Amino acid sequence: MSALAPYAVTESSSRGRVHAEPAPGIRSEFQRDRDRIVHSNSFRRLEYKTQVFVNHEGDLFRTRLTHSLEVAQISRGVARALQLNEDLVEAIALAHDLGHTPFGHAGQDALNACMKNYGGFEHNLQSLRTVDELEEHYAAFDGLNLCYETREGILKHCSRERARELGELGQRFLEGGQPSLEAQLTNLADEIAYNNHDIDDGLRSGLITLEQLDDIAIFAGARRDAEAQWPGLGGRRLIHETIRRMINEMVLDLIATTRANIVQAGVQSLADVHRAARLVAYSEALAPRLRELKTFLRQNLYAHYQVLRMTDKARRIIQDLFGAFMSDPRLLPPQYQVRARADTPRAIADYVAGMTDRYAMKEHRRLFAVGEIH
Repeated sequence: MSALAPYAVTESSSRGRVHAEPAPGIRSEFQRDRDRIVHSNSFRRLEYKTQVFVNHEGDLFRTRLTHSLEVAQISRGVARALQLNEDLVEAIALAHDLGHTPFGHAGQDALNACMKNYGGFEHNLQSLRTVDELEEHYAAFDGLNLCYETREGILKHCSRERARELGELGQRFLEGGQPSLEAQLTNLADEIAYNNHDIDDGLRSGLITLEQLDDIAIFAGARRDAEAQWPGLGGRRLIHETIRRMINEMVLDLIATTRANIVQAGVQSLADVHRAARLVAYSEALAPRLRELKTFLRQNLYAHYQVLRMTDKARRIIQDLFGAFMSDPRLLPPQYQVRARADTPRAIADYVAGMTDRYAMKEHRRLFAVGEIH
């Protein structure tokens, strides 16, 4: 790792862990966080959780796991260019979706509706809850006991009501401060990753076409550049050459704009970062082109009738499971029955959110299909 900027997070500036532990030795504290995340049960489950397409629909579509790896790759590249802490951004990137439900955003929306009268459900808070409480690896504490800065990066947004329950970690949502630059950049790397890989998966599935995307400025420009360099190129190679140019444009713009914002704000320390306005951003020239792309994906891919059929089915599975367990918590596995004695709805949300797509479908069959008795 290159020398860090004076406003980067370092081990010496870290607010540490909730439970004190001996220094990790050959690793940095944030490498330790990354390793704990990678070895967690929740991280392994991401392989079988939907990004846009349900896992069984095809082997080449992104899952929450491959998405998290792509976010980590982009985050590390940006962090290196800005002289920020690469190990920290990698840990945040790999953990940011640990609390996501099965079936993508449809699953989250359905579970949030089920939890409406019990505090709601939000996957960023659930990711934090997963690393703070739900993982069971260590004798001395619940969760993974991650560093404050990793946990801060996982919690991208939070209501004021919930922030009051989080103590020090929730203060910035109450007082208006900003998280570290590492947390800020990982948030936008997430956006860069899903905007581009959703185009790739949408084209691969046939739900969107190259002709439709020719009306989207950022895609059309990247495609023209690819075709100018490689006349006659077509098929998957043209798609990949186009998307890699889009990613490169977004990343370079993000780096240049962020550097300029840091200079303009006179940032010299991590404390300055916390006091400043949000610094990691796109330029005014690129931002509207990205909004156009996101609108296109929302209208043409996420709202495609074939995707909506899947999301409607997913919504019913989540609602059915939640309703069955609320009606009789004894249907829960034993460890969740114990949690349910203190807070039944939250214990059910923990159980359902932790399911993979295929496990949720299997559990639904067990509870509702005639002839399924095991």
